[in-house]
Amino acid sequence: MNDARSALVLFSGGQDSTTCLAWALERFAHIETIAFDYRQRHRIELDQRLVVLAEVRRKFPAWSSRLGDDHLIDMGMLGQISDTSLTRTMAFALEKDGLPNSFVPGRNLLFFTFAAAVAWRRGIRNLVGGMCETDFSGYPDCRDDTIKALQVALNLGMDRSFVLHTPLMWLDKAETWSLARALGGDALVEVVLEHTHTCYENARGPREDWGHGCGQCPACALRKRGYLAWRAGTKVSMG
Repeated sequence: MNDARSALVLFSGGQDSTTCLAWALERFAHIETIAFDYRQRHRIELDQRLVVLAEVRRKFPAWSSRLGDDHLIDMGMLGQISDTSLTRTMAFALEKDGLPNSFVPGRNLLFFTFAAAVAWRRGIRNLVGGMCETDFSGYPDCRDDTIKALQVALNLGMDRSFVLHTPLMWLDKAETWSLARALGGDALVEVVLEHTHTCYENARGPREDWGHGCGQCPACALRKRGYLAWRAGTKVSMG
């Protein structure tokens, strides 16, 4: 139990979780992935994540040998009790408390808790998530303090020594693109551009420089801005 050589990656099939998957594949001997169907508005991500996994296996043979089972957890109840722009058809906006209405209360807390339950059964010690406190929408469950507190609670409540990793916590989106390039070269960047899904509007749309999506929702705007900043920085560094 609690094998330190293994990791379970919270893998939605977006840019961040794909980068985290590559990060884990570089560090651990055995990797499993987990996703959650909470009746999210952008449910196409549940299909795209399988495409991304297939591409990683095909393009990175050394990683493929470390990539194990994938788990999909039905969390429809979360969607039923959440009145948010990620679980309902409504315009994206800020609430009176300053949080965007895309915030799904308790989502990341539940994700890590259910992931820990699966990891407990599978004998996996390390849990990896793409939470970030640098480029984010102010979600309180993405904060470093939240993740650290949750790690303590999970270890006490399950009598294990789980380690929660958030490799993107202090990176902005441009730095996340840079990390993907450092981990998997242009091949991984192409996987992120062509196959990952970030758009909250559930739109794939024509391929843009930064990938697929509506180009207007908060997730697309952040991804696009980060990509353009990364490309501009890359060109400057190349002279």
